[in-house]
Amino acid sequence: MNNSESQRQDSLKRRWQTTRFSSSSSSSFVAPLNLSSNPRRFPCLDDDDLVSTVVPLVTVVLEGRSICQRISLHKHASYHSLAKALRQMFVDGNDDGTASENDLDLSNAVPGHLIAYEDMENDLLLAGDLNWKDFVRVAKRIRILPAKGNTRKARGGT
Repeated sequence: MNNSESQRQDSLKRRWQTTRFSSSSSSSFVAPLNLSSNPRRFPCLDDDDLVSTVVPLVTVVLEGRSICQRISLHKHASYHSLAKALRQMFVDGNDDGTASENDLDLSNAVPGHLIAYEDMENDLLLAGDLNWKDFVRVAKRIRILPAKGNTRKARGGT
């Protein structure tokens, strides 16, 4: 970058800052962030807040119900804790005797249903195929589908 381009960028930067701060009132003045001490940290956010801004909430859809729920995947450490949360959300009794807490996984989290997810490309994939960190990164929506659906309509002879 030559000297004239550098001067031009500095000039534009100063002009933007002066117009930004002059147009705002004194009550809504926001001090600029100083990131020079540690460029990898955001001083106004702790680690949990930073993760929640990066990892959005995921919509959980149970097929056949009109109301969806949202879940934060970064609060779960594994598929096991996700299965526990899904069981608490969608199974009426927390302890129905079908699976103890140690045997709980995605295959029996919601009895009679499969847990699938939609990724960023809207592909529907079976949950549990990826490792947990990759799943958290790519999952956009969790869909709980009936394991045995009635896909054929009954044909009545009239």
